[in-house]
Amino acid sequence: MQRHRFRGFGLIVSCVVAFATAAAAIDDPAARTQVTTFDNGLVAVTLEDDATPVVSFQIWVQVGSRDESEYTGLAHLFEHMMFKGSKHIAPEEHARLVNARGGVINAFTSRDFTVYFEDVTRESLPLVIDLEHERFSNLRVTEDMLKSERQVVLEERRYRTEDKPVGRAYEALLALLWQAHPYRWPVIGWRSDVEKATVEVCQDFFDRFYAPNNLVIAVAGDFDTEATLAHLERTFGQMPNPGPILRNPTEEPEQSGERRSTVHFDLRSPVLAAAWHAPPTGHEDGEALDVLSQILSDGRSSRLYKSLVHEAEIALSASGGYWEMIDAGAFLALAGVRPGEDIDEVERLFFAEIDKLRDAPVTEAELAKAKRQLEVSLVNGLATSHALSSRIGRDYATFGRIRPLDERLERIRSVTAEDVQRVARTYLVKAKRNVVHIVPPPEEAAEAPAPANARDNGEGA
Repeated sequence: MQRHRFRGFGLIVSCVVAFATAAAAIDDPAARTQVTTFDNGLVAVTLEDDATPVVSFQIWVQVGSRDESEYTGLAHLFEHMMFKGSKHIAPEEHARLVNARGGVINAFTSRDFTVYFEDVTRESLPLVIDLEHERFSNLRVTEDMLKSERQVVLEERRYRTEDKPVGRAYEALLALLWQAHPYRWPVIGWRSDVEKATVEVCQDFFDRFYAPNNLVIAVAGDFDTEATLAHLERTFGQMPNPGPILRNPTEEPEQSGERRSTVHFDLRSPVLAAAWHAPPTGHEDGEALDVLSQILSDGRSSRLYKSLVHEAEIALSASGGYWEMIDAGAFLALAGVRPGEDIDEVERLFFAEIDKLRDAPVTEAELAKAKRQLEVSLVNGLATSHALSSRIGRDYATFGRIRPLDERLERIRSVTAEDVQRVARTYLVKAKRNVVHIVPPPEEAAEAPAPANARDNGEGA
């Protein structure tokens, strides 16, 4: 890794990420990423690549739902409020200016990050930097803004979670899996918290987490590095550093027995969902768990899908995967029960497939196919400026470095059938599984008259 100082605009430390690879089979453009740290703690990762006439500008704010404490859903709420105008920009004007130049603008929130991005042509990049600096420096949360976006978020919550069986399943499953860690609550937040969040609470959250020392700016594509860094120095580089940012200290205690939950919901196709604790992102078992999830639950040729949907014909769907996050991971699998079939029988076959993975190694054909799928997915991440910007932004924000493509490919290629069996035995343990059934309410409960005081005590509709 080479380090040198930029002269002329006060940049502090800059380094070119030098990967230890010797002769790469695939040219990895990310190996040419430049990392620059500004005086106020802001980090920029920049990668010139003129393969396409597009530049992707992304701001990785290191705040997600895991950073919320009293009120859940604030990180996601800000993803909405950041588009509602600031001191010098009218509501929706930021997006209008980008769209008018043929650009794409959007944002997303996860448990670890909130990310804002624009994909534009190179002549629009200075405008994008100015617009982003304006809302990061001059956002003012108002009652009207909060009231408007609160309703949008609550409607999104109703549509994506409350009215959908799978949404209910994920919400119940993750709250069962994590009993203490903030990963247990949904990114969109609990309804009551979103309803009660105040302007003061939101402004405190913004001031605490939308600080330069909590941002990683990733720029990849067709642009000029020196001019862009100088522009960032004149804008984001002048934001004050508020000091260290406190994080939730909670760690999840070890699970000591199987947990179960039943959620009643008016549906025809019940849902079975299961989850186990898994290691955080970057763990040495990550690739073996990825291969395991490909074989077990990815697509129509997976074991779960073939067993439950094709052969037994008692399920309509089966899916799952390994979720890797900064503090912890989860291995999840879900099945949609065919109407009229017994969810307990689906569960019996569901866990029988898990048992097979623990009892015997996967076949060489399954192993080769899963590894090839993962390699293709990884290499596809080189295809666009947006994908490259996402990769260097996510990697640096997560690991403080950008993982070389060769390193990641080698870790996938080194997974053996014995590794897959080992991680199945290590993590997919019966005594540490979490199981959720989303089923219709019992008939007697559905037909019973409502209690006379149901409306009085707030438990009614």
